[in-house]
Amino acid sequence: MGTEIHLEVGGASIDWAKNNRGNDYGMLFQESDLKRVKSDQIDYDYFIKNEEEPDQMEFAFVRSLKDIAPRLELLGFSLDSIRQSYINFVKENRDENSSAEEVMSFEELCLFLNEHPIQSLDNSYVEYNDPHHNEKIFGRFANIDSFERFPGFTPGIGHASSERSYFIDLFSFFHPLSILRILAECKSNLDVDVIWQFGPLVEAGWANMDEFYSGARRDQKFLIATEGSSDVHILKRAFNLIYPQIEDFFHFIDVSERHPFSGTGNLLKFAEGLIKIDVLNQIVFLFDNDAEGVDTYNRLSSWAIPSNMRAMVLPSLDTFRSFPCRGPEGMTTSDINGRAAAIECYLDLDIVGRPTASVIWTNYKKELDVYHGALEYKDSYTQYFMKQTKETVASGAYSVDRLRAVLDSVLLVCSEVAIVN
Repeated sequence: MGTEIHLEVGGASIDWAKNNRGNDYGMLFQESDLKRVKSDQIDYDYFIKNEEEPDQMEFAFVRSLKDIAPRLELLGFSLDSIRQSYINFVKENRDENSSAEEVMSFEELCLFLNEHPIQSLDNSYVEYNDPHHNEKIFGRFANIDSFERFPGFTPGIGHASSERSYFIDLFSFFHPLSILRILAECKSNLDVDVIWQFGPLVEAGWANMDEFYSGARRDQKFLIATEGSSDVHILKRAFNLIYPQIEDFFHFIDVSERHPFSGTGNLLKFAEGLIKIDVLNQIVFLFDNDAEGVDTYNRLSSWAIPSNMRAMVLPSLDTFRSFPCRGPEGMTTSDINGRAAAIECYLDLDIVGRPTASVIWTNYKKELDVYHGALEYKDSYTQYFMKQTKETVASGAYSVDRLRAVLDSVLLVCSEVAIVN
């Protein structure tokens, strides 16, 4: 008979294979997601009789849809990319005599999908000889005329065995990970578990344990190339404290001894070299939101940058529009966006016992007609941040609002770069 392996969401299978691993879904999970889960492919009576435990036979990766959703974005499954894939699918499969109006728009399809939270659907297995077999499987969807506007829709239950599996099968023309991403738009689905159980398959000898490992794969990771060592330390720590569910997608230039491309000029040369040798890695060049960073970013942006690379500047924030600054006229307030907002400015600058944070103006940038500035005592703010814990962040004792804005900007750019493998 063999052994099956399924990728399930809320108990409904969205992909499966028999007697082999099938598609790799380890990148959806992290090491802490390895758990034991009951399986209907395990003879529990045997273990009870022999007073044994199934142990590794129950091994599975388990993670909530809420924590998987941002990983899907970094894998290239953003709503924008899924929408385009859907449009292309409709065009390729449209009958010559049909019109665009006859097929559901992507927005209508998503709305329908999320009008029915997955846990609200009956997942009871319907026996084939049940006199009400089809009626039970169709469930609430028995008389919905709009199904005729689904691309590729055909009447019948197909391989469905419950109302929930019938519902999921309606969207089988989507990539399995696209289904997960769309389901994540419904708040009621966010706490539902996504499960990839491999224990029974390994125990039956159809696969090896080393075929199942978690974490972003090498070609799915993003190199975040920064101007200096402090940027690397701050960003790595920020991902760990704010978005630990995706931190394995990012790696940085090794600065354990020194930064090999320190400064905006060297980072620009590094970018130029990578572009010329056509490196295939996913790379984001991140510049400070100061005069030198903006100037260098503008120069890099004028080049023909490959689709697997992007350049960006730290985000401009409203809180920087009136920031204490020290210059020839003494202390004033000024907009430091594009002039003096290096990454240290995005830390929590309200430290008890310390004077008000301020920027000091240094040199004039003729190309931009602005003065460049730097945060005073910036190293002390970095040192204080590196001492923070997930508890101090969660409690609000240390504010990460500005750092979250930085990470969100990085994630947005990375989702645009991400390639579906």
